[in-house]
Amino acid sequence: MTPLSPPLITCTPGVRSGKPCMAGTRIAVSDVLEYLASGMNQEDILADFPDLQPEHIRAVLRYASEREKRLSEHTLA
Repeated sequence: MTPLSPPLITCTPGVRSGKPCMAGTRIAVSDVLEYLASGMNQEDILADFPDLQPEHIRAVLRYASEREKRLSEHTLA
């Protein structure tokens, strides 16, 4: 059995009003999505936020995708 990796995205009461953030930081998922939508690429974001790794960017995109799927399923139900 392989050990589970610690989560890359967490929600902590009192940190950014409980918004989903990169674990151990105050960088919200929505912040990273807005940076990407504004035209920043992964390298730009990683240069501006040295605490982040490429895995964090992938986790943000996966989080957004999964959230969209849940919202779509809920709307269709």
